[in-house]
Amino acid sequence: MEEEKIKVLSFPSDSPPLSIIAAAKIAGIALPTQTSTSGPLTLSFSNGLELHGNYVILRYIGRVAAIRNFYGDDAFHAAQIDEWLEYAPTLLLGSEFENACSYMDIYMEKRTFFVSHSFSIADIAIWSGLAGAGQRWESLRKSSKYPNLVRWYNSVSAEYSDALNEVTALYVGKKGLGKQVAAKPKEQKSADGNSSDKVNLGSRPSSEIDLPYAELGKVRLRFAPEPSGYLHIGHSKAALLNQYFAQRYQGEVILRFDDTNPTKESNEFVENLIKDVETLGIKYQKITYTSDYFPKLMDMAEKLIKEGKAYVDDTPREQMQKERMDGIESKCRSNSVEENLKLWKEMIAGSERGLQCCLRGKLDMQDPNKSLRDPVYYRCNPVPHHRIGAKYKLYPTYDFACPFVDAEEGITHALRSSEYHDRNAQYYRIQEDMGMRKVHIYEFSRLNMVYTLLSKRKLLWFVQNGKVDGWDDPRFPTVQGIVRRGLKIEALIQFILEQGASKNLNLMEWDKLWTINKKIIDPVCPRHTAVIEERKVLLTLTDGPAEPFVRIIPRHKKYDGAGEKATTFSKRIWIDYADAEYISVNEEVTLMDWGNAIVKEIIKDQDGNITQLVGVLHLQGSVKTTKLKLTWLAETSELVNLSLVEFDYLITKKKLEEGEDFLDALKPCTKKETAAIGDSNIRNLKQGEILQLERKGYFRCDVPFVRPSKPVVLIAIPDGRQQSMLK
Repeated sequence: MEEEKIKVLSFPSDSPPLSIIAAAKIAGIALPTQTSTSGPLTLSFSNGLELHGNYVILRYIGRVAAIRNFYGDDAFHAAQIDEWLEYAPTLLLGSEFENACSYMDIYMEKRTFFVSHSFSIADIAIWSGLAGAGQRWESLRKSSKYPNLVRWYNSVSAEYSDALNEVTALYVGKKGLGKQVAAKPKEQKSADGNSSDKVNLGSRPSSEIDLPYAELGKVRLRFAPEPSGYLHIGHSKAALLNQYFAQRYQGEVILRFDDTNPTKESNEFVENLIKDVETLGIKYQKITYTSDYFPKLMDMAEKLIKEGKAYVDDTPREQMQKERMDGIESKCRSNSVEENLKLWKEMIAGSERGLQCCLRGKLDMQDPNKSLRDPVYYRCNPVPHHRIGAKYKLYPTYDFACPFVDAEEGITHALRSSEYHDRNAQYYRIQEDMGMRKVHIYEFSRLNMVYTLLSKRKLLWFVQNGKVDGWDDPRFPTVQGIVRRGLKIEALIQFILEQGASKNLNLMEWDKLWTINKKIIDPVCPRHTAVIEERKVLLTLTDGPAEPFVRIIPRHKKYDGAGEKATTFSKRIWIDYADAEYISVNEEVTLMDWGNAIVKEIIKDQDGNITQLVGVLHLQGSVKTTKLKLTWLAETSELVNLSLVEFDYLITKKKLEEGEDFLDALKPCTKKETAAIGDSNIRNLKQGEILQLERKGYFRCDVPFVRPSKPVVLIAIPDGRQQSMLK
């Protein structure tokens, strides 16, 4: 297909695709444009074909342009260009703007162009994103904050000044977006209109995220979950922030399992944590286990005993806790090194005497920070380990193992949630006593969600007591749970990156996350029809088709990629009882995807319940004049049985106060199943496919069609504003 076959580029008037128009201008491609108040970004061709989406069209321009290497000189460089096209809309908007500028400034330090040695559509996409930021970018451009990025930007602006000045002057209004105005002498910038490809991250105040003491190419991070449950939304924040910093500073992330408590851990959790991390798109350099370092940790513990920096204590646990709170030294604190080593060997053997003991660090029992009051380093535990069996009878605590393994693995920065703030001093002190390299701690706030429990112990209670179907239950805040409920990972990533690395405590609303999700799924998910089984009403159209007929129509009127579906038309159709209740005799209604009809008769039983409607088609009627727009299904044997499942929060309180028992806040009814019938095309849905049931909301296919007697299970996806059916 040659560029001269382009018919028109149409786009919403408030969202001009600056990068596409600029690329066409630079490439000398004639690109007629037209604006509208609504409708998707579309490139139409004279033969009737169309392309949709900002970067789909930009790639097309890159391929047909007579500019050398405009879309890369080989497959690898084309893939690199694709990476930058994906990067531009995600991180050049909202709260991530300056973080993206910083990353690109470092990247461009020794480069002339973003990909290889040629000007490409990657440069146009980034240039357009910066230009579209208006005054925000202009103020940074005048500063000396991002010299490499500004050098590149100015070079592009000068080299292609005629085309770029014309485009930005033409497509900018008072608010910097979209309205065509007369060209002005002073250059103005406009936004790039990326909404068709990525969800706008919003315009939160900029909060630049820097990693102290970070050196480009030398940053090494770790995401270190305990394998005692599945990954949940709180862990996701830590995982994604680790990846963010690794990418920004061209470093790496290690996935490490902190497997120091065999009582709570299992291989099932390890396997599913790996699955969840990969679902999030985390690119880890390797997988390690704290248990890999058990021999070295044992050697370090013995070294500290010999140096008088640790001692074995047999004080009962409750008494020990009280003494720590009161700053009272244990009677064992003054034991000799020889006595400590003797008891240490008893602990290693797991003897009756050893089981009474633990190993404690000798720090400072009078320190106001109670975490420094001789913390426990090792405890006895006869339970076999899920990886190494019964080799050990004692295991290191997190407080002891974490600073050691971080230093041993060459971690430069340990990301920890701010709830551990008081233990940072302990972390540094233990590393100092060990004589190991200091690892920098970087704090971020823990992500808390309303009406949600994130404690793995509490979530385990629901699983063990049969209150949910498993760790992937759609009511759970686990990655597998929220994905099963219909959340796209892109939405979760955007939601978390909006929070940044703030140290302020966050109690976030689920509605915000589901709103982002809706913006991602709505433009592309196919539309289908369902009628609630209970009390469904038959509408007989006396002048309807004598024989049923089938028409092929789009599954999504604005997105060809959703494909087509077969819709059956007949004189007998099913509608929802809830719709039938609102209809009056002789009222004209619209049958969606068909046309208008006039209801002539309403038949009721002796209790006043509607049992049947009779009407006539009025296809020449205007859909604009009708009050009711009805979804319907032809009465055929091809209809599919459905089970529509909706879930609610597991607890009744937005936030549990400290000390409050979650068992007192359990919600009694958290799942509702509704029988329905659906159009015949639903039998082709695959597990995990997302769809919209017209006028009923968004759903994810949980159990696809197997046989007519077994219903297709569709899980309702919240959209951020609908009230729950359970309320």
